[in-house]
Amino acid sequence: MSKHATLYRMVTPSHICPFGLKSKDLLERQGFVVDDHHLTSRGETDKFKESHGVKTTPQTFIDDQRIGGYDDLRDYFNLKQESEFGSRYTPIIVIFSLAALMVAALMMRGGIPADVMSFVMNFIGITMVILALQKLQDLVAFSNQFITYDLLAMKHVRYAYVYPFAEAYAGLGMLSGLPALMVSPISIFIGAIGAVSVIKAVYVDKRELKCACVGGNSDLPLGFISLTENLAMLGAGLYMLLTWLAI
Repeated sequence: MSKHATLYRMVTPSHICPFGLKSKDLLERQGFVVDDHHLTSRGETDKFKESHGVKTTPQTFIDDQRIGGYDDLRDYFNLKQESEFGSRYTPIIVIFSLAALMVAALMMRGGIPADVMSFVMNFIGITMVILALQKLQDLVAFSNQFITYDLLAMKHVRYAYVYPFAEAYAGLGMLSGLPALMVSPISIFIGAIGAVSVIKAVYVDKRELKCACVGGNSDLPLGFISLTENLAMLGAGLYMLLTWLAI
């Protein structure tokens, strides 16, 4: 015997409710035949909400019982809420994983030498570019977090606006094989200041701060991850400089 559910969701020429689509998909995956009612105007939507005494749509009904919105529907099926997926560390784990996979892909097709140092340097370069992209998506939000712990940015706020561009430049320089003297000083400079700043803020002053390394809206705590980012930039810059001096 088939199970039936009734769904009311907003579908207008200018707006399709994403939670309505998710509710319909969830119901169908749970084996329900969905009686899908579209609320095709703001007026129709407001009238529906008033008549049922609810503040939001979509609304799902099963066996003539109102279940509620998308979150309520997930609770009804004993499913974890989407907001609970992942963790504060998910963004940085994804960035590191994709950077490593990109380097491996380039090695597989012969784009770069298949050796350890080549992997490490290209991994750092790609990671720096991706992290710079994260920061540049909302430069103001990044600066608001960055100036709370970076020692140079505290004294010269404009450095916070320059930093992501410097990080992107250094990362691209590593990937493109620019001369060491054009890349390593910048990588060493921002990496050293960043590492000292994190050590002082977290391990000396014991401050509990949010890390701006993946952007200003991140919930990632300042600590080991940010320190690793800065030490990697510092180490890569020093390696490039020492390799150049040895030639």
